[in-house]
Amino acid sequence: MMIRRLFLAAAIAAPALIGAALPALSADPVVFAAASLKNALDDVAAAYKEKTGKAVAISYGGTPTLTKQIEQGAPADIFFSADTTWMDYAVEHKLVQPQTRRTLLGNEIVLVAPKDSAATIKIATGFDLAGLLGPGGHLAMADVQSVPAGKYGKAALDKLGVWDSVAASVVQSENVRLALAFVARGEAPAGIVYATDAAAEPAVKVIGVFPADSHPPILYPVAMTASSTDPDAKAFFDFLQSDAAAPAYRKQGFTIVAPGS
Repeated sequence: MMIRRLFLAAAIAAPALIGAALPALSADPVVFAAASLKNALDDVAAAYKEKTGKAVAISYGGTPTLTKQIEQGAPADIFFSADTTWMDYAVEHKLVQPQTRRTLLGNEIVLVAPKDSAATIKIATGFDLAGLLGPGGHLAMADVQSVPAGKYGKAALDKLGVWDSVAASVVQSENVRLALAFVARGEAPAGIVYATDAAAEPAVKVIGVFPADSHPPILYPVAMTASSTDPDAKAFFDFLQSDAAAPAYRKQGFTIVAPGS
């Protein structure tokens, strides 16, 4: 799997890459957010600036990478995770202020193909995903051991009884947007990404939605970091949870979860 992970990262490296590099020091509040939140949070940040005149800096990447960067002292004020497991880790290791933790968004995982693909499939127990990939075809996924989208995808394939038939064909990436890009470029016949990622990329189409009971609930918690010192960070943190931010989330296909649930 290591070779395939490296292959995927190299194959789609580009100037637009959503990266794991530490952000430059910023005079604005710094948000570390899961890559799948990019379109929504870019819109939220724009709405916040229009309302307040103040900017925020957002660093997008794989949730485990961002968590480890915070643990290593990266200057972040807000952490927006793509799953509860990494937020639990952040709480346990005192990286965030636990009293500020809110579960804000929900999502789905879907099977995508390049826009011009003729592929069709019904996702159900034992479905023929290997046949859809064809000889030598790859299945693009985020890292199935650590990245939330990859873990959800593997859990679904396990539950549906098809993981063993496609495991050797999986190429893994550091975050879900890289897996999405691999399919968008036509370098894989299919990939597993969030529904919101698929909606943000016109070069792919959804060919199946994984049943909600085939994987753990997909939830996005957010919290203030323990090291936050920016006086404006709390205002943006509150704005993330406000009615003013909700349209940006819904536009990308997220569901709004009641804060604190």
